[in-house]
Amino acid sequence: MEKQWKTACPLNCFDVCGFIVTTENNQVVRIEGDPDHPITKGNICGRGKMIKDRIYDKRRILFPLKKVNGEFIRISWEQALNEISEKMLQIKKEYGPTAILHSYDYSSGGLLKELDKRFFNYFGGMTETVGSLCWGAGIQAQTYDFGNSLSHAIEDVFNAKTIVVWGRNVTSTNMHLYSFIQEAKSNGTSLIVIDPLKNGIAKKADLHVPIRPGMDGMLAFTLSKIIIDNGWHDKEFIQQHTIGFEHFVKEIQTIDIEYISKEINVDIEMIQKLAYVYTQQKPVMTFLGLGMQRYANGGNTIRAIDALVALSGNIGISGGGVNYANLAVGRSFNWAELLEEEKREAYRTFTRPTQAEEILAANDPPIKMMFITRSNVVTQLPQTARTMEALNKVEIKVVIDMFMTDTAKMADYILPSTFVFEEEDIYYGSMFHRVMRYGPKLIDPPGEAWADLKIWTELAKKLRLEGFEKTIEEYFEIALQSLNDYGIDLKTLKEKQQIELPIPAIPWESKVFATPSGKFEFYSEQAEQEGLPATAKIIYPNDSVQLQPKLKEKYPYHLLTIHPNRSLHSQHQFLLYKKGNKPFVMVSKEIAANRHLKNGDPVSVYNDRGKIEGLVKIQEGYHRDTIMIEEGYWYELGGHVNQLTSNGKSDMGNGSILYDCAVMIEKIG
Repeated sequence: MEKQWKTACPLNCFDVCGFIVTTENNQVVRIEGDPDHPITKGNICGRGKMIKDRIYDKRRILFPLKKVNGEFIRISWEQALNEISEKMLQIKKEYGPTAILHSYDYSSGGLLKELDKRFFNYFGGMTETVGSLCWGAGIQAQTYDFGNSLSHAIEDVFNAKTIVVWGRNVTSTNMHLYSFIQEAKSNGTSLIVIDPLKNGIAKKADLHVPIRPGMDGMLAFTLSKIIIDNGWHDKEFIQQHTIGFEHFVKEIQTIDIEYISKEINVDIEMIQKLAYVYTQQKPVMTFLGLGMQRYANGGNTIRAIDALVALSGNIGISGGGVNYANLAVGRSFNWAELLEEEKREAYRTFTRPTQAEEILAANDPPIKMMFITRSNVVTQLPQTARTMEALNKVEIKVVIDMFMTDTAKMADYILPSTFVFEEEDIYYGSMFHRVMRYGPKLIDPPGEAWADLKIWTELAKKLRLEGFEKTIEEYFEIALQSLNDYGIDLKTLKEKQQIELPIPAIPWESKVFATPSGKFEFYSEQAEQEGLPATAKIIYPNDSVQLQPKLKEKYPYHLLTIHPNRSLHSQHQFLLYKKGNKPFVMVSKEIAANRHLKNGDPVSVYNDRGKIEGLVKIQEGYHRDTIMIEEGYWYELGGHVNQLTSNGKSDMGNGSILYDCAVMIEKIG
């Protein structure tokens, strides 16, 4: 007999959709959107629907595996845990706990997934990856400016007179924001999209600005200069609620608008129109994407846009804001007691983008063992060749996963994990909305797959570690303690299925900021103390012609490696494509003309770091020097684009510089 359940999508996506899942005879029959979810309202994307295909795919790993003489053999959980725990104790005794690296990311969401950190804290410490491949530079930038990175409730978009979507492909990565914007637009709100690519939402815009990649900060500076020169800036807000404005003004006074216009590929008339909109067609609600901070100047770019939105008087007002993340959502939980970081005896960090280099360089102690959870590092880390070299250096690699990914193939032990519907959890996001959902266990897992929490609990027993005796309900109660004063506890959450977290709908409405000064900081002493410019500065991307003219002579085109439309990073690609498929290489019509390319031509895209082959697709509306290849392809699907990207770090926040990538393209044959 069929039964329907309310739950949520676990994918690391802006939307964290509400699901209704139908089961029958311990099997998932259908996955549909839940119309009772206040934000996602019954609509879900293909990636969410494809979760059923992932659960029942015949390639799923069902039993613990060990590599012996280069081949994987099936072993028991008892053998796997015994051998892994023995190796951990031996390494800890000889080298200390920081000789073990925990490399993780956020491929599968859920509150309980975070307890892998608790395990290593109770173990006595570890080397842990910190920073971000996705959004680290922007988070730190907004921390300097506001003291936190917060966003308006999405419903407030209906109070905006103008919406600016800046470097955010919402049709692919944030479909429910797209529907809210469409509704606002039908009610008379104007839409401006600033993006090098004419993506789905750009095609619906009243104005599309095809900016040169990596030059978004320069555009923001130029808009600020025009606004200030015309006296359009919000003098009352600046005087009463900000510090350091005079330093910012000094920085932008040197700007030659005509020169910058040519550099950023935006004509002066369009620049002047944007400046007018930000001050004369308020309130303006700005949505920032994650891509434009994936450059060596990425954090500075976000600081420049923050400054523009602040001086134009669009902060702390309904229908305004500069919406990048909403960290208050994830910080609503009692992480201190859940993770218990004080249990560490030793601790070391590597940054996610540069972890390969740090593994290779580590000697005090060296990395002897590596746990990889919630991540496919071979596919997703930049500069693939260095990642593989680093993994080959590590003697013992343990991977927790569902499939034989490019990373799992390099493991010594693979521990099969459960997935959503096969485990109980609480789901929430921190990028878009405030809705938290309870997800019950709906079906039994296949084979001998274990939930992550069970893996850590059983491994803790082998190591005789305390701290993993609690039930799932007890962990949930601990997590929700910080919300009890708002009437939110586990019983209430289970009864209601979903609760909107008590987070202000309009950040900074009181004009009191979380910075050291309590004001918006055009000039940040914290940034200065950390060795960074105190105010946003005119800085170019690393691979730009301004900084590296010889490099741009050799590799004249700019590669953007954006999220795939039909997959979450590398999680669905193997379901969508067959071995031998090659990725599409999207090129501007100018590149196609210059390189004599036609649709379907086989091409090689390369630089000093690597090469990838694909098939040409010519695109209208792209910036003339821009190439785009979706990330996430496995090696068996033609290789992944991170063979070309740099593993350097952004200017702040330990972020990646995946988009700082100059390349050449040639037709094969």
